Amino acid sequence: MGDKAQTHPGAAGRAQAADHPQSVRNVVLVGHSGSGKTTLVEALALTAGAMNRAGRVEDGGTVSDYDEIEHRQQRSVQLSLVPVEWDGIKVNLLDTPGYADFVGELRAGLRAADAALFVVSASDGVDGSTRMVWEECAAVGMPRAIVVTHLEAARADFEGMTRICAEAFGADDPDAVLPLYLPLHGPQAPDGHAPVTGLIGLLSQKLFDYSTGERKESEPGEDQLPLIEEARNRLIEGIISESEDETLMDRYLGGEPVEVKTLIEDLERAVARGVFFPVLAAAPATEGSRQGLGTVELLELITRGFPTPLEHETVQVTTVDGTPRELKPCDPDAPLVAEVVKTSSDPYVGRLSLIRVFSGTLRADQTVHVSGHGLADRGHEDHDVDERIGALSTPFGKQQRPVSHVIAGDLACVAKLSRAETGDTLSAKDDPLLMEPWQMPDPLLPLAIQAHSKPDEDKLSQGLARLVAEDPTMRLEQNQDTHQVVLWCLGEAHADVALERLRSRYGVQVDVVPHKVSLRETFATKAAGRGRHVKQSGGHGQFAICEIEVEPLPGGSGIEFVDKVVGGAVPRQFIPSVEKGVRAQAAKGVAAGYPLIDVRVTLLDGKAHSVDSSDAAFQTAGALALREAATDARIHLLEPVAEVSVLVGDDFVGAVMSDLSGRRGRVLGTEQTPGGRTLIRAEVPEIEIGRYAIDLRSMTHGTARFSRRYARHEPMPQQVADRIREEERKAS
Repeated sequence: MGDKAQTHPGAAGRAQAADHPQSVRNVVLVGHSGSGKTTLVEALALTAGAMNRAGRVEDGGTVSDYDEIEHRQQRSVQLSLVPVEWDGIKVNLLDTPGYADFVGELRAGLRAADAALFVVSASDGVDGSTRMVWEECAAVGMPRAIVVTHLEAARADFEGMTRICAEAFGADDPDAVLPLYLPLHGPQAPDGHAPVTGLIGLLSQKLFDYSTGERKESEPGEDQLPLIEEARNRLIEGIISESEDETLMDRYLGGEPVEVKTLIEDLERAVARGVFFPVLAAAPATEGSRQGLGTVELLELITRGFPTPLEHETVQVTTVDGTPRELKPCDPDAPLVAEVVKTSSDPYVGRLSLIRVFSGTLRADQTVHVSGHGLADRGHEDHDVDERIGALSTPFGKQQRPVSHVIAGDLACVAKLSRAETGDTLSAKDDPLLMEPWQMPDPLLPLAIQAHSKPDEDKLSQGLARLVAEDPTMRLEQNQDTHQVVLWCLGEAHADVALERLRSRYGVQVDVVPHKVSLRETFATKAAGRGRHVKQSGGHGQFAICEIEVEPLPGGSGIEFVDKVVGGAVPRQFIPSVEKGVRAQAAKGVAAGYPLIDVRVTLLDGKAHSVDSSDAAFQTAGALALREAATDARIHLLEPVAEVSVLVGDDFVGAVMSDLSGRRGRVLGTEQTPGGRTLIRAEVPEIEIGRYAIDLRSMTHGTARFSRRYARHEPMPQQVADRIREEERKAS
């Protein structure tokens, strides 16, 4: 890296199917929205010969913006794959959205990749969410490198940004985050800005000039070498400190020169092991240019420093019944294990599944077994079926180039898998296997929707099912209490994209309605009620009288029915009828129309008629008795309370705790966690946290996370209950 230019046509170009895992690199690009990930992918594809001079993928289309929603929103909203070839290596570039609402796409990219390229803007710095992803990669030992973009910006400061990266990403060892190149600036413009026109390699001490649009290598001038001496020495020491050769540091400190070749080899090994994280610079090609600044150096790092799929940690695999199964790592001849990383709908080919093969070889026209994890809590059906693989292809802008097979370690697309969903495992028909699922964030923003018209209502169920099959970070809820269809999302942008896809892909127009929480009612005081149902209108009449007493019970008790009738005042065969009537009325509510819970209903007395009494009559009497008891009692409106856990940076603890208190929350405790964060545990009424996913992100600049789970129902303050009743009265 740094002393070899890969510019000859035979070394670059279009990526087809790989023939061995050793010749594959899977790289995910990570960074905040606007950091320049997609532009960088385009620049790398252009340098690798996969794009034409206009910056477009050959045969039409742009690299990743094939989704019309991305054009309208002017940002990436989904994972996209751009395969290129460099020096005989197939590089699968996985471009991820930078906006927090689409972190599910980022998680899918991390699952499919073997290394990560963190893209940071020279003018914007490193945001908190990017730091959190870095920590996640560090936890699993994923190799990483850093690319500084937007060098053309007036406020760009590469040297300052490398220091920021060392602080943000090198908490354990700042000397493990160091630049491999320093930028060379051209003549100063009238506004005082000196554009970056080239790079100088700190190891090779070569100058790489991009000012003409083509990379040209030369020897630096005598006046330039002193400028890099300090940075070069620090880089060499950083590489040697991570070297597997323990004698190298002693030799270096003893004044023995170390060959550049040895340093480069040690650097490559340290990067592949995930213990050294080089910083590089990149800029897109100018009009008419063939190579963007730093793109050759970056492709060299990827192909020579990043690990092959053979070095990927073996994924956990079981049989469908849960028995652990051991497989050779990334063996094309082993049993088939592949995973659906992403599911999308293409307007031309229909349903398209992006898959990574972890073991074995996937072939076109092969029948495979599809195993799903059955994420019932997110609206996914469990499934365990066989499906035939249709066409296999590799994406190329809007084009899909057919391939005959995909080996272990590579990625490709499968068309028209009707049952496979994101996260599902594909395996051999006669040897079904299941991969351990990857971690997905919980959707915590509710979106209540209803069909806009009768034709939309007919298509809504199928459209929603397809939506959650494509995106496991969405959860579909059919709330039996509120009778609402609720789509749980990660944020407002995520919700907007879901609505747009329902409309444009599946032809379903929906209306967003206020989300309701599942309220309950209970008796606050003891009360008595008499239910009298007596009617005579010719023929058999209806006669049933019952007297009950209702008293409150502790939370979580439900409805308790007690029979204390003496002397046969209510015949034994009709006592279950009274209970049935009481429970039916409790389900409907007795005051505001919410289910009644946590009461004991005692049947004390009653009357019956030998001819006119019936099961139906006593059911009606039981319901009437409960309603009458409610008129003489104080009824509490109960609201669901959630146990909320917020993981937040120490700088925002005060603001978050104050905000929780403002939501009628009770802080239960705090706990210090690694990385300068605090875990806050609190109980908060669910009605107060409907938009908490949005508000917390705004309050903490996207650096906090929270989870919630139902705790219990408890009485709502009277003023809040009155407001809820008034809002419902106006709505009706």
